[in-house]
Amino acid sequence: MDAHQNARTPPHSRQLIVARLVQGWMVSAVATALGITPKTERKWRDRFAAEGAASLADRSSCPHTSPTRLDDAAITEIARLRRERLSLSTVGLVLRRLGLGRLAALDPKPPVIRYERDKPGKLLHLDTKKLGRIDGVGHRITGDRTAQSSKRGTG
Repeated sequence: MDAHQNARTPPHSRQLIVARLVQGWMVSAVATALGITPKTERKWRDRFAAEGAASLADRSSCPHTSPTRLDDAAITEIARLRRERLSLSTVGLVLRRLGLGRLAALDPKPPVIRYERDKPGKLLHLDTKKLGRIDGVGHRITGDRTAQSSKRGTG
C-alpha cells in the first residue's frame, strides 16, 4: 500500500521511531522531532513490542468483520439461481405475482389509525379558507382597466 504524500508516519518513519526509542530517546522527544503526537508514537512502539518489525508495515483498512454480509449458503444459492439463466424480467414477474416486487412489501404495514365514534356527526371536521372579495367581473372580460390600482392600465 502507498501512503499519501503528507503522511506523518510512513513505514520508514515508523522504523525511525522504534530506532530512536531503542537509542534511548524520550517519547515526547521522538514525537516532537517527527511532528506527531506522543499517543501516535506510543501506538507504534506498542505494536512493535507486540508483533515485531512486521507490525511497522502498512495494513489493510478492510474491516475484520462484516455483519451485514451474506453467508456462504445464500451466496451459493444466488450463484445457483443465476446459472439457471433466469432473466431479470422473469424474476421480477414472479416477485410481483407474490406481492414482493417492492421492498416496502417486505415490512409489515402499520395499523390504520381511525377516529371512530358512537354516533355519526359526533366528530366533525371542517376545512375553511378565507377568500377575497370579488365585486364583479374583471378586466379580462370587460377590457376596462380604469379601476386598477397601478398606472399601467390608465393611459
